[in-house]
Amino acid sequence: MENMTAREPAASEQLDGQEEDSPKVEPPLKLREHIVEIISDSGEGAQKCGQSFASIAAKMGNGIWTVEIIPAEIEPPPRSVAGASGNRIRVGSYRVTNGGDEADLAVAFNEQVLLGRLRAGSLKRGSIILMENKWRFHREADIVAEYTAIHGELVRDGYRVYEIPMEQICLQYT
Repeated sequence: MENMTAREPAASEQLDGQEEDSPKVEPPLKLREHIVEIISDSGEGAQKCGQSFASIAAKMGNGIWTVEIIPAEIEPPPRSVAGASGNRIRVGSYRVTNGGDEADLAVAFNEQVLLGRLRAGSLKRGSIILMENKWRFHREADIVAEYTAIHGELVRDGYRVYEIPMEQICLQYT
């Protein structure tokens, strides 16, 4: 026979309309403004990704300004410093009237296009960089060496670099 003593219901068992004794949760932090660059080799989808991000942010009530990052060449070679393609998105909690000066966050599909944007002065010192890490494990030693060297320079220079298996994660969903 089961013990039938009275007990307080767990939070998951609270009835609708019944208040919990837990503290109120503050709403999420709202940024005044943030500048994001999504960059890749031409044709890899960074411009589309940036446009989608901007559309979602705008539908959430933010001010938006986007600037396409277009490579100088029509078909630049893959993994070239001058071949960056993508989108700069400035998101603000107010009306936004230009693309801003330096990005707070960069999403880079490879380190070479990121290097081109760094040389152009488009990122704030200490900004966050989300970098595709598949190049660290590439079969060609030269590509691994380039990736490792640039990653080391970024960390040394104070950027907050997070290596992410972007392609691998995307392939799980497609």
